[in-house]
Amino acid sequence: MRIQEHPILDFKKGKKVKFFFENQEVWGYEGETIAAALHALGIWEYREGLKTGRPRGLFCAIGHCSSCLMEVDGVPNTRICITPVKEGIQVRKQLPKGDLIEKL
Repeated sequence: MRIQEHPILDFKKGKKVKFFFENQEVWGYEGETIAAALHALGIWEYREGLKTGRPRGLFCAIGHCSSCLMEVDGVPNTRICITPVKEGIQVRKQLPKGDLIEKL
């Protein structure tokens, strides 16, 4: 579900990279955000609402809201709408309130 052609804009794709979502191998392109890659793959639920427990997905896509907070490489509350895809990163859904637990 990526835009392939546009009458005005030119979309240049970076190198195809592999990363992991919930321990499943997925892919995206260098230069796009994690949210864009997941959205293009049909993955639209990123976490649960703090009060409601309902699924949350992409909302503002510019880093101002908290709908896209996920755990990236063990770091909770990462805004995946502004975080670029990188080879081998681990992306996981997080509980409504992500806690940073020191890993030994």
